[in-house]
Amino acid sequence: MTHYRFEALDDSGQKEQGTLEADSPRQARTMLRSRGLSPIRVRVESMVAGTGLGHWTQRRFSGRERVLILRQLAVLLGGGVPLDEALAGVAAEADREGVRHRLLKVRAEVVAGSPLAQALGQFPRDFPSLYPALVAAGEKSGRLAWVLERLADYAAAQDHLSGKVLGALAYPIVLMGVATAIVLFLMGSVVPQVVGVFASNHQTLPILTRVLIFLSEGIRHWGIWGLAGMGVLAWGGVHLWRKPALRLRWDRHVLGWPLVGRLVLSYDTERLASTLAILVGGGVPLLSALQGAAQAVHNRALRQALLEALERVREGSGLARALEVSMLFPRTLMQLIQAGERTGRLDDLLTQAARHEGQQLERRLMLLTTLLEPALILVMGGLVGLIVLAILMPIMDLNQMVQ
Repeated sequence: MTHYRFEALDDSGQKEQGTLEADSPRQARTMLRSRGLSPIRVRVESMVAGTGLGHWTQRRFSGRERVLILRQLAVLLGGGVPLDEALAGVAAEADREGVRHRLLKVRAEVVAGSPLAQALGQFPRDFPSLYPALVAAGEKSGRLAWVLERLADYAAAQDHLSGKVLGALAYPIVLMGVATAIVLFLMGSVVPQVVGVFASNHQTLPILTRVLIFLSEGIRHWGIWGLAGMGVLAWGGVHLWRKPALRLRWDRHVLGWPLVGRLVLSYDTERLASTLAILVGGGVPLLSALQGAAQAVHNRALRQALLEALERVREGSGLARALEVSMLFPRTLMQLIQAGERTGRLDDLLTQAARHEGQQLERRLMLLTTLLEPALILVMGGLVGLIVLAILMPIMDLNQMVQ
């Protein structure tokens, strides 16, 4: 059942508003007439405000939920189940109320006569632009079940890839956070207590100890202002990050970094190849496929190169040659695209390219974490060692004076 918001007139001509539950807009109107009301407008509750506050405060679909929804729809449609019944069945199997509610809204739009692509487009946070575009191609070609299956594979691969990236970076980030907290605790709590002993002896302190005391006093007395300054800098950084020109320059610069640049390139190349493969395989024209693939790429420099390549393809150039002009994309990708254009198997070879870049990304992530973890341990261990040394040096000087 779907929630509908209605406006209707009673026998005296007074307008009434409210909500009710029904399987379709037609059933909702029938229920209103049975109450003696003349329906003026019936619409799915909050659908018109799909991009409003109520929609954006809901938690978006997780990767696992999206994959499961697409996979179940593909199986049901492949088995000959009508689309509205398939959507109702998938909604009934949903574990979370928010997922069930949104799927029923999609079903209500389909029952009202909207294509599935248009209904999914009402929820851009749950189904990005790639999904409605490919579903629309599947509806036009009559291969909707096949397209949904490919979309499920794509969503699963992207979820796996994102999990690999986050998993590889999680340990270094946690390690850095814990070590920073330990250093701040030592500087703000332990060091002042130890320093008080030296101050009572009027001892001349080593330069390392004096520097440590200066930093400790700064953290204790100016720590809040330092955090406020960092917050202002972070706000300014976010503001600058939203400027397209600066973001483009930064993204182009990142691609030149020794290891991180290769990681970014592999990650976006995998997304480009897999998105293009599924769009081209779903029957989307190459120009539209390139436009959709550009939106899946995060790095602005690579996205700009793709849009420039799109113009070259529109002018009659081959895809491989159009992409090669930018000299940003891996040579392997160019060779596989060229072979795909020559043999007519572009989607298959793009899938191979995506698989290859995914393997390259995992290998580089492993290398990055292998190098980063000991480096962080050494740096943080060195900082703690300097603090301990700065505390021990006056003690050793004091012992020598006693002797």
